[in-house]
Amino acid sequence: MRKLTLSLLFTFSIIVLHAQEKWSLEKCIDYALTNNIQIKQRTLTIESSSTDILQSQLNLLPDLNGFANHGYNFGSSVDRYTNKFATQRVQSDNFNLSSSLTLFGGFQKINQIRQNKLILQAGHYDLDKFMDDISLTIATSYLQILFYQETLKNAESQLGITVQQVDRMKKMVDAGAAAQGDYYNLEAQRATEEFLQVDAQNNLDLAYLTLTQLLDLPSAENFAIEVPALSVQGKPALVGNADEIFLFATQNQPNIKSAELKLQSSNFNISRARGAMMPALSLSGSWGTGYSSALKDLITQIETPWKNQLSENNNKSISLNLSVPIFNGWQGRTAVTKAQIGVKSAEYDLELSKLNLRKTIQQAYADALGSLKKYNSANTKVSASKESFKYSDERFTVGMLNSVDYNNAKKDLEKAESDLLQAKFEYIFKATVLDFYMGKPLTLK
Repeated sequence: MRKLTLSLLFTFSIIVLHAQEKWSLEKCIDYALTNNIQIKQRTLTIESSSTDILQSQLNLLPDLNGFANHGYNFGSSVDRYTNKFATQRVQSDNFNLSSSLTLFGGFQKINQIRQNKLILQAGHYDLDKFMDDISLTIATSYLQILFYQETLKNAESQLGITVQQVDRMKKMVDAGAAAQGDYYNLEAQRATEEFLQVDAQNNLDLAYLTLTQLLDLPSAENFAIEVPALSVQGKPALVGNADEIFLFATQNQPNIKSAELKLQSSNFNISRARGAMMPALSLSGSWGTGYSSALKDLITQIETPWKNQLSENNNKSISLNLSVPIFNGWQGRTAVTKAQIGVKSAEYDLELSKLNLRKTIQQAYADALGSLKKYNSANTKVSASKESFKYSDERFTVGMLNSVDYNNAKKDLEKAESDLLQAKFEYIFKATVLDFYMGKPLTLK
């Protein structure tokens, strides 16, 4: 019983420690990149591409094929070894080995190897791009949680102030020192702020759920993230400008590198298609032997032994084979034309990838600058709104301000704080994205 109790306590301790563990942004990203099923599936695709390279390299080697046959003939037929009609049951055994080697085939196999290597490299970059997208999505969700945590904190703080004023007003009304209408106005304000608090809590719960689902965790229960110290102090400068960031990104972003490699790969389709229109030269050889129960000695008419027949019936051949495509329904020309169209399509894909990247960076840069301006403006407004509300609160406390004006001053402060909070997180996220395009890791530290 004591051992069972200790075991249960140990298990409970592990659960509690796990529940108290905080997840940093880096840990969330690392966990997702390690456990995401789609990433594992794409990794299998890369492994398949590696196998294609090996196979295309092995295709340069000669092939070797064996054949064996054992059978019986019960009807009238010409025996291949005696060249006579056999009218009784005849047993036959045949063995054959054949091999061929392409000496020249328009460099199709060589170009296939080169193309497969490019496809593999492009696959790695496609996987990197997919992992980058997941990382950015997780960073967005992580910041959403931080945003709603601060929103909830502000809502709770504002509700606390209102509750104090409601309690104070209730006492004043009961004492006949304040109008009943002022009390009702404050009660309405409290109800509104309670709703805002519940809404903020719901948004926070949904943000946690979103992040845990991105991580493929079974539940959001007992899941908590680290809360880094996020601030926008002074006037932070963004790295470079939009054009400088774009120039760096075009040289380093995996989707651009992938598109460039796919363009190179499509050029090999043209080379392979043209190679198929060239003469092909191959070397082939074969060896065969066999046995027939119908084969007999001319003098003794005794069946020739199986071992002797295999030795005597040896057949060897070697040949050079030249194949010249003359006319095949214009298939070669059609293949070249389609390959050229594929190259043009790959060029457009590369151009489109760069265009989308430029738009994304320009938008993120403009959003970051706009958010920074909004933050500075909202920060000034919050400072002024705090002083205004402090003054209104003091006047309301001594009965020199009615509840309507008091609530308006309080709402102005709440709006200013909300705008400041939103601008802060917008700037932090956009600045983080721009840093990411400059090759910096995703982090909030």
